[in-house]
Amino acid sequence: VLVWLSRFIPFGATRPTMKATAQPSMIASTFLAVCLLSHEAAAFIGGGIQRQRAPSPSALHSTWNNGNNYGKGEFTFYKSFDEWMKPFPAEDRELYPDMFRIPDGIFEVRMAKPLGIVFEEMEAGGGGVYVAGLVEGGNAEAQGIIQEGDRLIGVTAIKVIGAKWERRLLPCTAWDFDTVVGAIGSNDIKWGCDNVVLQFERPGEAKEDEVKKHLEFFEPPFASSWKRG
Repeated sequence: VLVWLSRFIPFGATRPTMKATAQPSMIASTFLAVCLLSHEAAAFIGGGIQRQRAPSPSALHSTWNNGNNYGKGEFTFYKSFDEWMKPFPAEDRELYPDMFRIPDGIFEVRMAKPLGIVFEEMEAGGGGVYVAGLVEGGNAEAQGIIQEGDRLIGVTAIKVIGAKWERRLLPCTAWDFDTVVGAIGSNDIKWGCDNVVLQFERPGEAKEDEVKKHLEFFEPPFASSWKRG
């Protein structure tokens, strides 16, 4: 379990029985544990256009709050992808258009708890989780978007530091079952959460490189408070 997940609010859940044979990975299990966006990542943000200029500071670094700024500003509570990207200036939208869209084969849902989703690990001890089933009559089934086999790639989580907190979407393709459940459970009403935001990859519809580059944007950098306990 990564140290920056150590302050999740506890959440009780029954762990499903693991299958004897792990499901094949839908995307590469290699996970970028840290990502200060580099020139390589800039190629993605630039929409695949080969640019020599460095990414704009606003596009890469202004979403992470540290020190006394933690819990302050426009990037403190993730509601949806579109809402999260609204504060960026028009210049960024023009220069890095791919940063402002969710890639094909990835979809985002907002859902109240209990979700009504049965998750199982992609492989024992990590590698993320996939949807093994939907609870009959549950919120996920009623919403009609999530399907069996979809892989969870991102989920909102709360981190509390002193009297301050933030809710962010975090990549979860390397997490184990318990870490995923902890993140989901941290989205509690006492922190202003009336839902959980989840991003899924639909098998056979997403491109591996686009999934990885999409998640890089949401990965906490080295210096982030989310990397520390």
